[in-house]
Amino acid sequence: MRPLLEVIALGGGDAAGAQEGGADRLEVVADMDADGLTPAVDTVRDLKRECDLPLRVMLRANDGFSTSGSELTRLQGAALQLGEAGADGFVLGFLGPTVEIDVDVTLALADEFGNLPWTFHRAVDHALDYDRAWTTLKRFSGLDTVLTAGSARGVSAGLDDLCRRASDDPDVAGLMMAGGGLGPDHVPWLARAGVRKFHVGSRVRPGGSWKAYVDASMVRSWRTLVDDAVAAAL
Repeated sequence: MRPLLEVIALGGGDAAGAQEGGADRLEVVADMDADGLTPAVDTVRDLKRECDLPLRVMLRANDGFSTSGSELTRLQGAALQLGEAGADGFVLGFLGPTVEIDVDVTLALADEFGNLPWTFHRAVDHALDYDRAWTTLKRFSGLDTVLTAGSARGVSAGLDDLCRRASDDPDVAGLMMAGGGLGPDHVPWLARAGVRKFHVGSRVRPGGSWKAYVDASMVRSWRTLVDDAVAAAL
């Protein structure tokens, strides 16, 4: 299997560039000023019309990593609507009052997904105890991806930790998707450590602007980089 390249999509206008450039999957979000919130149902429908890439849709209602009872209820309803609109999976992640993964809230939302897979997002990078967080994550059913930079400050700060964890534990390497300030120079190191999933957002948009559409040539550059780095690591 070739490595997975996931690209952030904000709307239908991002579909062509992502697909033509060779992306494997889209993470569908709204409002990157808040680091990604739940998109509108119409956004998912638009992307389904414009491409045939799998869509992982964000379930997040505020710019933090916690949620209230009423907000959780709205997210559960959104999951059902987004699934009916064509979501192929979801992205979520919650921390509780002790700044550890909120297992109850996470499972309450994941229970709405049926057999659809899901990603735990970068909330893990903000957990008080990163080791304990990974132990918890490995127990979740249906979770097949953990989007992480290894540090709340991004991949540049967390690279050594990502590489160490992936090298030490094949189960972690299988779940890990590196993202959050991922740079081209990080990819070979991660590939050698066993990471096979990579996530990019602004780096595949002209000028790094969220107002610009995903650019096919920029995605293609990442596609080549990731494929070559993983091939060299085998």
